[in-house]
Amino acid sequence: MCSAKRAIIMVWSGKAEIVERTDYCVHSVSMTFYIPSVIRLLIFVSISQRMNIQLTKQNILRRDHKTCQYCGKTDGHMTVDHVVPRSMGGLDTWENLVCACPSCNNRKGDNTLEQTGMRLIKLPRKPAIRSFLFGYKSPVSESWRAYLNFL
Repeated sequence: MCSAKRAIIMVWSGKAEIVERTDYCVHSVSMTFYIPSVIRLLIFVSISQRMNIQLTKQNILRRDHKTCQYCGKTDGHMTVDHVVPRSMGGLDTWENLVCACPSCNNRKGDNTLEQTGMRLIKLPRKPAIRSFLFGYKSPVSESWRAYLNFL
């Protein structure tokens, strides 16, 4: 999945071809480009070993669906909490960071789950690349279904 801008650039530079296109177009001074909905790469470079999902606050929130992993709250501002606090040797890893609402994060403070009596809704783990590329809940366009054999 890529942006319309990236798809147009890849088609224009000869790296991809349009399989299906939308009815929308963008104009330059001298050209008109239809926005592709499905492209086929002419040169494919396997990136599965290189591809690594960055450990960022936004990606932690995305993995946890912006849901507090302690109380289940889904609305409002969310923070990232260390399950094992850094002061007790907790690291910045996928397995130690969770989405938390500010009240649960303050309640837990610099303590372990056992010390506070809190429980996690779901054990944190590194997300699969496929789910991050195609989204957890995002609907797939009908024009893509014929090309995605795993959905």
